[in-house]
Amino acid sequence: MMSASAFTILPSSHARAHDTFPGVDTLASELASVIRGEVRFDAASRALYATDASNYRHIPIGLVIPRDEQDVMATVDLCRKHNAPILTRGAGTSLAGQACNAAVILDFSKYMNAIGEVDLASNTLRVQPGAILDRVREKAELHNLTFAPDPATHSRCTLGGMIGNNSCGVHALMGGKTVDNIVALDLLLYDGTRVTVGATTEAELATILAAGGRKAEIYAELKRIRDTYADHVLTKFPRIPRRVSGFNLDELLPGGDFNVARALVGSEGTCAIILSATLQLVRSPQFRTLVGVGFQDIFIAADFVPQLLTHPLIGLEGVDSLLLEALRRKQKSLSSLELLPSGEGFLLCEFGADTQTASDALADAFSQFVTTLATNVNPRIYTSSEAKRVWHIRESALGATAFVPGKGTGWEGWEDAAVDPVQLGSYLRAIYALMNEFGYQSPMYGHFGQGCVHMRHNFDLETAPGILKFRDFMDRATDIALAHGGSISGEHGDGQARGALLPKMFGPELMHAFRDFKRAWDPDNKLNPNKLIDAHQPHEDLRLGADYAPWKPATHFAFAEDNGSLASAALRCVGVGACRKTDAGTMCPSFMATGEELHSTRGRAHLLWELMQGEVLPNQWRNEQVKESLDLCLACKACKSECPVSVDMATYKAEFLAHHYEGRPRPLAHYAFGRIDVWARIASYFPTLVNTINATPGISHLAKSLLHIHPNRTLPKFARAFTRSKEALNPGHPSPKVDDLHLRPTAKSVFLWADTFNNYFHPSTMQAAHGVLQEAGFEVQLPTKHLCCGRPLYDFGLLETAKEYLLRVLDALAPQLAAGTPIVVLEPSCASVFRDELCNLLPNDPRAKKLREQTLLLSEFLIKHAPHYTPPQLNGNIIVHGHCHHRATMSMDDEMTLLRATGANVTLLDSGCCGMAGPFGFEKDKYEVSQTLGNRVLLPAVRNASTNTLIVSDGFSCSEQITQNTSARPLHLAELLTKKAMP
Repeated sequence: MMSASAFTILPSSHARAHDTFPGVDTLASELASVIRGEVRFDAASRALYATDASNYRHIPIGLVIPRDEQDVMATVDLCRKHNAPILTRGAGTSLAGQACNAAVILDFSKYMNAIGEVDLASNTLRVQPGAILDRVREKAELHNLTFAPDPATHSRCTLGGMIGNNSCGVHALMGGKTVDNIVALDLLLYDGTRVTVGATTEAELATILAAGGRKAEIYAELKRIRDTYADHVLTKFPRIPRRVSGFNLDELLPGGDFNVARALVGSEGTCAIILSATLQLVRSPQFRTLVGVGFQDIFIAADFVPQLLTHPLIGLEGVDSLLLEALRRKQKSLSSLELLPSGEGFLLCEFGADTQTASDALADAFSQFVTTLATNVNPRIYTSSEAKRVWHIRESALGATAFVPGKGTGWEGWEDAAVDPVQLGSYLRAIYALMNEFGYQSPMYGHFGQGCVHMRHNFDLETAPGILKFRDFMDRATDIALAHGGSISGEHGDGQARGALLPKMFGPELMHAFRDFKRAWDPDNKLNPNKLIDAHQPHEDLRLGADYAPWKPATHFAFAEDNGSLASAALRCVGVGACRKTDAGTMCPSFMATGEELHSTRGRAHLLWELMQGEVLPNQWRNEQVKESLDLCLACKACKSECPVSVDMATYKAEFLAHHYEGRPRPLAHYAFGRIDVWARIASYFPTLVNTINATPGISHLAKSLLHIHPNRTLPKFARAFTRSKEALNPGHPSPKVDDLHLRPTAKSVFLWADTFNNYFHPSTMQAAHGVLQEAGFEVQLPTKHLCCGRPLYDFGLLETAKEYLLRVLDALAPQLAAGTPIVVLEPSCASVFRDELCNLLPNDPRAKKLREQTLLLSEFLIKHAPHYTPPQLNGNIIVHGHCHHRATMSMDDEMTLLRATGANVTLLDSGCCGMAGPFGFEKDKYEVSQTLGNRVLLPAVRNASTNTLIVSDGFSCSEQITQNTSARPLHLAELLTKKAMP
């Protein structure tokens, strides 16, 4: 055992590899001349790829995004010519630091992601390294097959990364780790050799050796390693389900099939570059049943795992109460948490079969068995819809525990050791005691059925004593895992987090064998150097470190949960990469359209963090590359809810733009779109005239040119303001207009906010809402003066003006705020200003909190304040597109409750962002992205809807995207509630 005093503090690796690598400009130039893909050696690209999902940071030399194998081979040839190291990378979600290095990075995820056809004779499938796991599984499921390993990052992790890390996941219990499901690998070596490897019979091995050449040289060395170290492998490799640490020398042992492909799985890109892989698919149970079991604590849950494994489970996961507490603190999955049985430790036990009856029978028998184990053991069988929600809790674990409000960041490091399931309870108690000794906390969750438990500890990685303490903990935790016959990595690989600890686990002889194995493939040590072999220390090259001192400029937003610092806010992103999914949800729309890391929430957060760090990105607020990255952010706010650590890129973007343009002129469009409320108010006095002028060809073309509006876009038509309509002004109306500055509201009053979009463009929505609120029995108040929440101002960072708008609103609504009058807002993006930005911009104004609490969407108001309101009964179909801000800050539950109460068949589209996003979709250089997003789900669904289908879309921008691309006329909820029949 070593104490902290045995280690020394090593400086964080903040060297600029690009600047220090000799001949970098020549290398970049030569690559650009031959690569069909993309070559990026600029500062922003290097900053983007400086970290993965680990604690580590290495500034790369440059980035290559190859289009095909020829690009990869050309890149390797030129890197070899210039003696440049290479790192291959997929989704960049590795947790041990193996996906960042001072090297030329090859990112396979954008282009090299092809998936072949399933070979039904052998149940195999060939894929390129950038293929995403979920796309692979979808293709396999067409034949009731699957690729068994499925880590929680399945929506974005790539097969190349899974092979590099030997990934596992929930259903490794059913079908094994990645290593158990690889048939062959097509490889490129640093010296330019191309070779295909797989299982090898003794006769085939003899043929290869006799043929001579580079392949024979490698195989001869592998045979020597096998013959020399077989006994050490047999005695030192732990015989447990989740030994991921080290190289897979056990795949070369005598009596086996000398499987060179499987020997390379888990080598973390240190030996060869994967050009393609042939996967073994297994039968996928088509019907599944999930059982949740609650225990007194997570240790007792672990004790019972061996007994539960006597049943034919295909998945056995554990979660503890600290994980649930983290989700509650973040206000995530709250309704789903109620599905868990009573207890403080939980096991999620999944069965599968060819029929639902058979699967349910297995679950029923299991539940009866569980109740005989001990008192206070509580099983619950879930429906398929409930199971999906419970699984989401488990899959959210990494991100949910990475940043917890009020507690701070949980860091990786000791996050995936594994032991035999029989030893699991003892191991967890020993680690828990060590955590108590060090003053650390961490949730415990993961693959209990295979003895692999994930943790994220509150390590102090910013002070010298804290870093030495972290290093000491890692050493002693290793001793505990090894004492229990375990592996220091059970899924995420060794990388830098655990590479330097491998000698403790394997001993000097096997470390020699590992070094020889690496040298056989990569004698020049140019593929992902200093990972696994000759690894840097776990406390070296930290993203933070004892010398971490970010720039902390004054900001407009308070960033109260982030210590008042944009740097701290950007540090929330720990690289989980949930923003890189492309198949569901809303986050991150621009990444869905471009596939560029630069346009992902993670990429933008990393750039902002690097900007605050001040080493790679120059010019602080004036940095043009950061601005370029933020330009394609649609400010949809989806990251605030869908990102497991609640990165709020819409707010960060507004803050950056406010400073970027500080003291200098802005583009005309900023004022035209940002102050649209002013122009709309003026136009509403003469709407016919203004609309005629706008539609005049010459004038329209000039206006679009000046404002950089795409020619295919049509300017929205202005209308006479509802607040000046006959209905609103009629003094005999049962809901008289209220002077918001002077008249006292009544107990049954509701204030209907006249937002710019509905008041000046779609007054029919205001009229409909006015009628619905009256019908519900409320006196409707309207503003007597022009007020605006300032939503478009945030898109351009006009934050000083935004504050002025908000203060004007708070002054005008003083009587309503004092009386607690509900304020109904029809436009979701405007409601989100009051529910979100308001208190962040004006944190010390008590009126701001009141307005936030009193602001309700129409659906929320009717559900909460008008329980006896009955919507009209409609037959037919309703398709609903939820506004991004509605989903992100308020949820669609109340809206869907009201719509389903109409009796219609209601479908909520998983359409993500519509792509319009206020002025975004009108801008010439963003039109293609806007259309790409609209055509993902929303526009096809609208075009394919039957004639008796109503389209409901509450957002003004969303409605514009629909009307400008289809013949449909979408309705706001308020308008639908006034209908008496379907079309």
